[in-house]
Amino acid sequence: MSTISTTSVAREPAQVLPPETRLDLYEMMVLSRTWEEAIQREYHADKGPGFDIGKGLIPGEMHLSAGQEPVAAGVCAHLTTDDAITATHRPHHFAIAHGMDLRALTAEIFGREGGLGHGRGGHMHLFDPKTHFSCSGIIAEGYPPALGMAFAFRSQGKDAIAVAVTGEGAANQGAFHESLNLAALWKLPVVFIVEDNDWGISVPRVSSTAIPNNADRAVAYGIPGERVEDNDVEGVFAAAGRAVERARKGEGPSLIEVHTLRMLGHFEGDAQGYRPELPEVPDRDPIPRYEQQLLTDGVLDAAGVEHMRASIRERVEDAIAFAKSSPTPEPAAAGSYVFA
Repeated sequence: MSTISTTSVAREPAQVLPPETRLDLYEMMVLSRTWEEAIQREYHADKGPGFDIGKGLIPGEMHLSAGQEPVAAGVCAHLTTDDAITATHRPHHFAIAHGMDLRALTAEIFGREGGLGHGRGGHMHLFDPKTHFSCSGIIAEGYPPALGMAFAFRSQGKDAIAVAVTGEGAANQGAFHESLNLAALWKLPVVFIVEDNDWGISVPRVSSTAIPNNADRAVAYGIPGERVEDNDVEGVFAAAGRAVERARKGEGPSLIEVHTLRMLGHFEGDAQGYRPELPEVPDRDPIPRYEQQLLTDGVLDAAGVEHMRASIRERVEDAIAFAKSSPTPEPAAAGSYVFA
């Protein structure tokens, strides 16, 4: 068996990345956060009095990815829409970073005909052939399909790869280990991503996982494993660059774990009484922290920040308006666009 070992990735010096790359990473994180803040606003607008999860323009559960934007931005910067992504029940940051149409994504969240799945899937079941993107509410479900897509890409002679994303809790599922084993055995072009946000719903990782770092599990399958600390977008970018290059060269899969941050509840309406560290969470927000780095390094100035944010707000509100104006599915067509 290979003696490949796990490494913990420290933050890359800022000057390593070109200014335009750093700006792209920042812009992608701001776009994802701004869009989710608009979705959160619309989600809660008509849930009262109190909180009725079944009411409103966006009924049902909603899992937001605020705080985890560095993972998607850093990974997807190396991908094209020819590459496939299988994401989790908390998928928005990856969908946006992978180039999904903002209008179609938003309409799907609202359950409208203009959505990706004509409003049938909702936010946990986004499916977009144009960007090879899919996600599921089933824990670790995305890992095996990613292998299938990677196998297909290689069989077709393409240099496209698959990226499989899951949370740290799912690394204890059988599908996680079965997928790593088969991908390593067949040297498939897959990059496995674990988002460690410390919480599996309300269970801390120390109560569910026997080892501190899931990236250490890669060595059991003879593949590289890296852990990126501090929710560092540039560290993610560097680690993902190595893993994607390895996959495209036909050298097989890699595993990257990112210690990220879930700023909000497991779902909207979660009171989070189980989180003793909750008062400290706002101070760990990765977006203002990265913004300050760019300001300090002279890559960005206050005027540039406001111009970028204004442009992003315009895009987001356009997508919200499109979703609201898109028709709702007719009840008689409930069986259309779904498998019988």
